[in-house]
Amino acid sequence: MNQRKPQIRGAGGGGRYATGMSARPSLDPYADESVTPLVRKAAAWSWRLLLIFTVIVVVLWIILQLEILVVPVALATILAALLLPVVDFLHRRGAPRGGAVALVLLSGIALFGGLLAFVVTQFIDGAPALVGQVTTSIEGVGTWLTEGPLHVSSQQINQFRDAAIEALRSNQEKLTSGALSTAGTVTEIVTGALLVLFTLIFLLQGGRNIFSFVTQIFPSHVRGRVRDAGRAGFRSLIGYVRATFLVAAVDAIGIGVGLAIMGIPLALPLASLVFMGAFVPLIGAVLTGMLAVIVALIAKGWIYALITLALIVAVQQLEGHVLQPLVMGRAVAIHPLAIVLAIAGGAVLAGIVGALLAVPALAFLNSAIRVLNADDPAAEEAAMDAEDEGVVHAEPDDIEPKGG
Repeated sequence: MNQRKPQIRGAGGGGRYATGMSARPSLDPYADESVTPLVRKAAAWSWRLLLIFTVIVVVLWIILQLEILVVPVALATILAALLLPVVDFLHRRGAPRGGAVALVLLSGIALFGGLLAFVVTQFIDGAPALVGQVTTSIEGVGTWLTEGPLHVSSQQINQFRDAAIEALRSNQEKLTSGALSTAGTVTEIVTGALLVLFTLIFLLQGGRNIFSFVTQIFPSHVRGRVRDAGRAGFRSLIGYVRATFLVAAVDAIGIGVGLAIMGIPLALPLASLVFMGAFVPLIGAVLTGMLAVIVALIAKGWIYALITLALIVAVQQLEGHVLQPLVMGRAVAIHPLAIVLAIAGGAVLAGIVGALLAVPALAFLNSAIRVLNADDPAAEEAAMDAEDEGVVHAEPDDIEPKGG
């Protein structure tokens, strides 16, 4: 039997290939086959990335519009990560849940209020001596300007002073409006603080039930994975907050002791500011430490200022090479470049609050996404717990049952 082989006619004859595809792309129903694979893949990636970027921009816009609500809830979540292990410890030892929450909150408020009052009173007590040092420094600068190589006359200095006073008077209206704006900001801060406290109480009392209720919006077949991811993220947040608290305390003690030994004025208040600033990773303690350098320069001269700068650099090296790897653990270890970019992005979007919240959010998402993408979420959670090297431990009673 003779079988006729299908003949393939060339494009010049106006025919078709044996597969039925037209040789002329303009008449081909599968014309995209004529586009190179690289262009097709680039187009497929482009519209998907554009869609993802649009969703991110919309979510960020909504968050910024609801900033007065989102920021207190985020701060309350971070505080809950710090205080929840203490509340759980007291509850497991037989204390009523409500009583444990009340005790921890009252103790925390008393501690923070005492620290804040201490800083303010120390600044008030040390301000006169610092003002005297500043006055002496200004007089020395004026003497150097008039008798030094610049030979600036006293009349020119007086003219500069008068011009500065006139500038302040001419901008008095702006300063007044700024004060009114500051008053409005204080009102927002008080409102936000009350919302933080209110949210924190409920998170400490029944945060796990709230999380379980919120995850009901997800389909039942993915609900368990979402809960696993949330638990993993929150455990990393607990580890991050604990580690940051310890690092901040070491920074404050090291810098405070060094300033006190050198006899720098306001050593203890400056150490307290370093402790608060250290909650913004990498740059917070450095910026507040620069204030100590300025005070040392004004009070003691440039030699003490250089010694203070060396002290801050040494403490930062201890933090970066010893404390961070030791107390953070691998589960919350984030590349320094990612931290810097997160802080910069948070500062651009929401100022100081954004810089403060950026890295905790990154630590949470880092662990949550790892569990979401894992083939076995439970195994991934166990591996992350093992990587924490004892920094973050989840008690068996603290974990919600998996599944729907």
